[in-house]
Amino acid sequence: MSDYFETDEVVKEYDSRITGRIISYIKPYKALAVLSLAALGVSTLGELFIPVFIRRVIDTVIFVKDRAPDFSLLHRSCVILFLALLGTLVFSFVHVWSISLIAQRVMRDIRLALFETTLGQSSAALSRHPVGRIVTRLTGDVETINEFFTQVIGSFLKDFAVMVGVLIALFFLSPKLALVTLVTVPPVAAVAVWSRVKARDAFRRQRSASSLVNSYLSERLGGVQVVQLFCREQQSATEFGTRNGELLDANLGEMYVYATFRPVIDLLCNVTIALVIAWGANLALSASLSPGVLIAFISLITMFFTPVQDIAEKYTTLQSAMAGGERVFKFLDADERIPDAGEASLSTSDSPILKRALPVVFQDVRFAYKPGEDILRGLSFTVKPGEMIALVGYTGAGKTTIINLLTRLWDVSSGRILLGGRDIRDVPLASLHRGILPVLQDVFLFSGTVRDNICLGLPLSDDEVERACRTVYAHGFISRLPQGYGTVLAESASNISSGQRQLLSFARVIAHDPAIVVLDEATSSIDTETEGLIQLAMKQALAGRTSIVIAHRLSTIKDAARILVLSGGVVVEEGTHDELVARNGVYAKLYRLQYSEE
Repeated sequence: MSDYFETDEVVKEYDSRITGRIISYIKPYKALAVLSLAALGVSTLGELFIPVFIRRVIDTVIFVKDRAPDFSLLHRSCVILFLALLGTLVFSFVHVWSISLIAQRVMRDIRLALFETTLGQSSAALSRHPVGRIVTRLTGDVETINEFFTQVIGSFLKDFAVMVGVLIALFFLSPKLALVTLVTVPPVAAVAVWSRVKARDAFRRQRSASSLVNSYLSERLGGVQVVQLFCREQQSATEFGTRNGELLDANLGEMYVYATFRPVIDLLCNVTIALVIAWGANLALSASLSPGVLIAFISLITMFFTPVQDIAEKYTTLQSAMAGGERVFKFLDADERIPDAGEASLSTSDSPILKRALPVVFQDVRFAYKPGEDILRGLSFTVKPGEMIALVGYTGAGKTTIINLLTRLWDVSSGRILLGGRDIRDVPLASLHRGILPVLQDVFLFSGTVRDNICLGLPLSDDEVERACRTVYAHGFISRLPQGYGTVLAESASNISSGQRQLLSFARVIAHDPAIVVLDEATSSIDTETEGLIQLAMKQALAGRTSIVIAHRLSTIKDAARILVLSGGVVVEEGTHDELVARNGVYAKLYRLQYSEE
């Protein structure tokens, strides 16, 4: 299976397939593309018209023998020249504006597609990669596509149009002198090829060195406290200095290529102009060439070599766009979603998951996050409709894995999980996730208001939101916030306490009214007073619902109808709190150990 998040060190110079896919995103904006091409054509003709028109003015107005100066013609020529310059400016602006607008809209479309693809990927796919790398795909790699439109396509089209137009204009003005100009084309081509090869190698070195620096910085800054506590500042600085030096050398190598290329092209441009002047002067002295043509040739030659420089210097941008585009499309083409087979066969309105008091059945469930490292080994148990059970066990027993499988963040390796007698793989994911909601130990709240974090897009009234918060005793602290339910939470909800964050997560679940509630270490990080409030609230909230509670604090699950003790991925004990304590098995040892610690 290809890894669409990994950084490719070998960058393709050009890939027509990637280019074609990027271009395909222009289809919704054909009108803008036609406008951009038309503006490009007009602006290019305008640029070529100016030196040709100046040639006409010089030959017919300035260098005229046996005729009095015609100042009115000169004035009209100046007006025409000004209008040509103004028109060229306007159409150049239209070309740049339209292609930039296309690029921005294409970036918007690709970002949206990438984001939707990311949200649809399975937890197995997403867990293999750091969040920062995924964000880079959605931001940095998409930005290279923007550069492909604005700097590569836009510039290349303009440059090739100008070069072809210049050559046509040269032959139109003087075929003999145009042939002289072509003498320098082979050296220019050779220099361009050399520059392309050197730029490719330099770009690869620079990209590799930059990746090493970024990785080192991310790791050391993420673990800066460990670096400080173990006095590794000097060692880290030395190691970073080595990587930083490699990046410097790579950047200097890339700069050397362009520092060499531009002067060489300038030299060839000046040599060409010198040849044209020398040859053109002979033709002019023999009356075979007018002064205006010679001046126009010099201007056109300068116009010809400017695109040559631009095309070569955009080569690195092209490489970057190819690499970024390849990663983006690998990402878009990846299909590691949890299968939603029930979507076609079962409508949301018919889904039994929306009914209350559902039974939950695990039948010989096996699961491994990594092949050969089983977490659950033939796990079987049943939760009766409306029953509250608790799952306990040592770390690694598979408690949280059960929740991941029940909500289909992961799929079972073998066996079945049944809801109301139906395999959860036959239930639409949307219905499943509406019907089963967990309260997790690590509460995640989004940047936004308190109300938004409770509703999460659900069209709830203010009364419904407040009722949910009163149920879990969150209304008191919310009403004391500066703007109440309209208070904006900071990043990671750092402006409220951990206990308050947990209360909001309970309120969110109550507001969404699921059929099954899962409490995953829900009170492990809450103070005693807040825990007492939650216990009272959850007795009301869980009434009539099937519920599963995972807890290390065994005092919170004494009232559970049944307690399942997990060990090695299977149920080793089952019963009420009193029955398990009396049995003096694994649960009793856990209880005595925790009681003595408390």
